[in-house]
Amino acid sequence: MFCQDNLWKALGGLPESTATVHHFWMSFEGMSQSCYEMEKDSLEGACCGAELSGCAAAIEKERDSGLSFTDSSTTLTSSSSLQTQVDQQGYDVEFDPPLESKYECPICLMALRAAVQTPCGHRFCRGCIEKSLRDAGHKCPVDNEVLTEAQLFPDNFAKREILSLTVRCPNTGCSHKMELRHLEAHVAQCQFATVPCPLCQDAVWKSELEEHKTQQCPRRSVSCADCMERFVFEDRQFHEQRCPLANVVCEYCGMEFIRDQLASHCDTDCLKAPVACTFSYFGCLERMQRNDLAQHMQDFTQMHMHYMAEFLRSQNLLAHPQLGAPGSVASFCDDKSAGASGGAASPCECTQELRHMRETVQQLEARLVRQDHQLRELSIHSETQATQLAEARRQVRALEDTVRELEAQQCQGVYVWRVEGFSAHLRSQEAGQPVVIHSPGFYTGRPGYKLCLRLHLQTPSAPRCSNYISLFVHTMQGEFDGQLSWPFQGTIRLAILDQADGQHHVEVMETKPDLLAFQRPTSQRNPKGFGYVTFLHLQQLQQGQYVRDDTLLVRCEVTPRFDPSVRREGFQPRGPEPSL
Repeated sequence: MFCQDNLWKALGGLPESTATVHHFWMSFEGMSQSCYEMEKDSLEGACCGAELSGCAAAIEKERDSGLSFTDSSTTLTSSSSLQTQVDQQGYDVEFDPPLESKYECPICLMALRAAVQTPCGHRFCRGCIEKSLRDAGHKCPVDNEVLTEAQLFPDNFAKREILSLTVRCPNTGCSHKMELRHLEAHVAQCQFATVPCPLCQDAVWKSELEEHKTQQCPRRSVSCADCMERFVFEDRQFHEQRCPLANVVCEYCGMEFIRDQLASHCDTDCLKAPVACTFSYFGCLERMQRNDLAQHMQDFTQMHMHYMAEFLRSQNLLAHPQLGAPGSVASFCDDKSAGASGGAASPCECTQELRHMRETVQQLEARLVRQDHQLRELSIHSETQATQLAEARRQVRALEDTVRELEAQQCQGVYVWRVEGFSAHLRSQEAGQPVVIHSPGFYTGRPGYKLCLRLHLQTPSAPRCSNYISLFVHTMQGEFDGQLSWPFQGTIRLAILDQADGQHHVEVMETKPDLLAFQRPTSQRNPKGFGYVTFLHLQQLQQGQYVRDDTLLVRCEVTPRFDPSVRREGFQPRGPEPSL
């Protein structure tokens, strides 16, 4: 009573309504009970006036804010829908720092939700204790004291303290911390919250839901790029197999068509589609590609005529089986004549049919003879044309060689070699395949030596020269070899041209007469060459514009040097002439 009077004085007077007084006093009793437990535990006989003063100050603060204690409880409830169901268990969340044991429910061992107190001084979740009273009887689960639902009263102080504790967001990947009262609002808008996809029902992050529905969901709706029909993405393969406007490849010729045209193409147009012989109706069982059908018809004309004659004969025998036995024709004719004795005489029908068949066979045989003659003539004509074509090709090759030889003689010792398709050579080199390329021949002048270049792309596994471009010069048999002095002597300047800035990679070398590479060649191209094994590293090609339009340019400039002390082959100097 003393505490109650002091509390009214601290609050500055009595509340306005009786209901407010009752509710206020129930809450105050809960706080007083907590103070009593603290006093009992500390074994101090003093009254818990300081705690009551703190409680009174908190309530005064609530009243000064314009809300009654009941209104404050309503505000707490409306601020978080986590407390909308009174039969729920405690808050199963991660507290930071960890939850104190005084705020744990003894039944669910979680943070108190809608905390209530019992007359015996224990705190429970409202849902947990009401379910315990219904299931286990009217007694306190902690000390088995008699307890009814009517004796429970809300512990708003504990509720407010628990809602003010800091918790972590339960969503994986989210590092936010907030008061428990704000947890539900945060979870409702947390970008790491998982929600079920409305199409496939898979759990995805809320922030990625739209992207999942439009780009990743197997049940998303997509349209065919060919026929514009819409279907579920996971049925894409099935649709592609039956889409009438999809591009498909003919299995015989490899050409692309839309699916609706493929059947017509294979039945009528495809030259490589297998077809039956035109005389299959008469018994030819051969099948071949459509473009080979004409050749088959030409090669087996006699066999086809034989099939046709046998077919006609079999058809006539089926129509008149009496014709198949010896003497059957005569007996058949006699029967016919006897049957017609009662009337006017008429020619025998079987005789007419036989005559017609005989004429047909004679016509087919004459046709076979004519076609045999035509085949012989065509064969002779074809052989003649093949001979003429081979001679024409030989002459063309000779002319091409002459033109190339004339072009090579115009170089005057300066030759630019265009190595086209260089990227394909690089791919072969990267795959470890040897790449060796020879240039066409060129002359140092007219008359002059005939030379050629050899470019070698070293493989990555080549010892001491891996990934290098090797460049060599070879002598070749030329038109003027008999007029020149051997071995070849002079200066050779090799360069790989930079096609943008002119920063060419140049190397200069002098010939060495004692090497086999500079002797007069005994074959079309001297197998011995002279040059640089490590002329340029392949990485340096990327530092400049050495390759443009997939073409590498290699320049060779040769300056021959004729040594008068070296005699030309087959040349004998004249002796001194007598003076005149």
